[in-house]
Amino acid sequence: MLEPSHNDELPVIPGKRYFTIGEVSELCAVKPHVLRYWEQEFPQLKPVKRRGNRRYYQRQDVLTIRQIRSLLYDQGFTIGGARLQMSSETHQSEPGQLNQLVARMIDDLEHLLNLLKIK
Repeated sequence: MLEPSHNDELPVIPGKRYFTIGEVSELCAVKPHVLRYWEQEFPQLKPVKRRGNRRYYQRQDVLTIRQIRSLLYDQGFTIGGARLQMSSETHQSEPGQLNQLVARMIDDLEHLLNLLKIK
């Protein structure tokens, strides 16, 4: 996933495997309580939880948070709009399945059309 261009002013993400909520807060310029709230609102955001319910974010999580931040703060989306945008982007990453579904629907419709022409 590429980072939105609006996040240029944010720090570079270090090459670590896991990040604490405090580190992610600094990397994304978002307060920890906002990150916890976004976890409830965006199903794509699932940090690993370890001992004592501590959250550990991976690089992909940090990129997802930056994308959410850009949608909300830079592009003016509401939480609901950003959630829809994120889910539509997730579905667009599977074009092969969508193309197969559309092709199957076209075949079914052509078959029905032929049946109607016969009668």
